[in-house]
Amino acid sequence: MAISTDPATGEFPTSRVRTRAEAEAYVASVCFKHGPPRLLGVELEWTVHHRSDPGRALDAATLSAALGPHAPRSLVPDSPQQPLPNGSVLTVEPGGQVEISSLPTTSLRSLLSVVAADADHLHRLLDRADLALGDSGTDPYRHPNRILRVPRYQAMETAFDRIGLDGRLMMCSTAGVQVCLDAGEPDRIAARWNALHALGPVMIAAFANSPRLFGEETGWASTRTRVLLDTDPPRTRPGPTKGDPVSGWARRMLDMAVVCRRREGEDWSAPSGLSFAEWIHGGLPEPPTREDLDYHLTTVFPPVRAHGYLEVRYLDAQSGTDWMLPTAALAVLFGDESIVDKVAVMAAPAARRWVHAARFGLADPVLARCARDIFDLACRLLGGTGDGLSDRLAEHIARRLS
Repeated sequence: MAISTDPATGEFPTSRVRTRAEAEAYVASVCFKHGPPRLLGVELEWTVHHRSDPGRALDAATLSAALGPHAPRSLVPDSPQQPLPNGSVLTVEPGGQVEISSLPTTSLRSLLSVVAADADHLHRLLDRADLALGDSGTDPYRHPNRILRVPRYQAMETAFDRIGLDGRLMMCSTAGVQVCLDAGEPDRIAARWNALHALGPVMIAAFANSPRLFGEETGWASTRTRVLLDTDPPRTRPGPTKGDPVSGWARRMLDMAVVCRRREGEDWSAPSGLSFAEWIHGGLPEPPTREDLDYHLTTVFPPVRAHGYLEVRYLDAQSGTDWMLPTAALAVLFGDESIVDKVAVMAAPAARRWVHAARFGLADPVLARCARDIFDLACRLLGGTGDGLSDRLAEHIARRLS
C-alpha cells in the first residue's frame, strides 16, 4: 500500500526464475514495500445462509443471482464484476463466503464509513434473495461444501485433503476480518512485524467469535483459528519473529510446498511436498516463471501475511458492525512508532499463546492481563475521534473479561 523504495519489479526477469537467490530477492521486494505508515485497509468475510433455513446448503446459482453485476468472475465467468457503490471489491470464497475489500485510505473514519456503506449494500442485495450474512467466524450449521468449481480450489482441496478435514473447513466454512497496515520504513519493519505477531493471541482472544461447528459447541472460543492452524502448519501457522523478517519470509516462501501449478486445462495440482525451491532446481519438467512465484505467494495463509503491506489475518468475523472495533484498535496501535514499541512490550507475556487464545479466549489469565492494558491504551487513543468507538471497544472488552 505504501510506495516502494525497492528496485522496480521490472528489473527482475519475467521468464524463468533461475536461482533461489534471485527468487528470494524478488519475494523480498514485492512482499515488503517500504514507506511511512499512512494507509489502512480492511477486508470483511461472511458466510452466507438462506434466511429461512441457515443450515440449508448454498448453491452457486442462487448466490450469483443475488450478487448480480457485482458477482466475481470466479463465480460468473462473464460477469462485469462491478465494484460496490463506494468502491469496495467483492469476491467469493470457495464455500460461497462473500468478501468485500476496501480501497486503501489514510483516514480511519473514512475507511469505516465507506466499508460500512458497502456492507449495507451487500446486505440489501442478499436480503432481496432471502439470503443473510453469517455473524461468526465459522459456519455453525453446515458441513463444508465447495461451490466454486475452478482449478485453483480443486488443487488446494486435493493438497489439503492429504492432511485432514481442516483444509476444507478453512476454504469453505470460515470467515474473518483482515486489517491491512503499511509495513513501514526499512528500519521499522522488524519492529512492526514482531509487534503484530506478539499482539496476535490477545486480539484472537478478545475477538474470538466461532464457538460452533456442525451445529454443536466445539469447546474452542475461536474454532476458526484452530482450523487455520491445523490446515497445513507450514503454510498457516505463524512464522518466527527473530531476525530479519524480510529475508525470513523470503526463505519461508521458497521452502513452502507448491499447492497450485497453473497450466492449461482443469488440473492445477502439484506433486505432494514439492517446494518452490525444488521446482526452481528441476523438480518439475517446466521451470517456474516469475508469474508462477507471484501466484505461489497467494497460497499461504499465516496469521500475518506480507503482501506488499502487512495483512493481519488472525481475526474472526464479527457480528454486525463490531468489525470496526478490532480494525480501529489496530489502526491506532500501529499509527505511531512509539506506540508500536509500547504494544510489543505490553503483549510480550502473551506472545506465542496462539492455541491458548483460540481455546480459552480471555478466560486465559495471561491473555486477560495483557488485554486490559493494551485495550485501555487503544481506548485512550480512540477517545479523541468523537465517534463512540472508544466506548464501544471498552464495553466489548469489559464483557469479555467479566
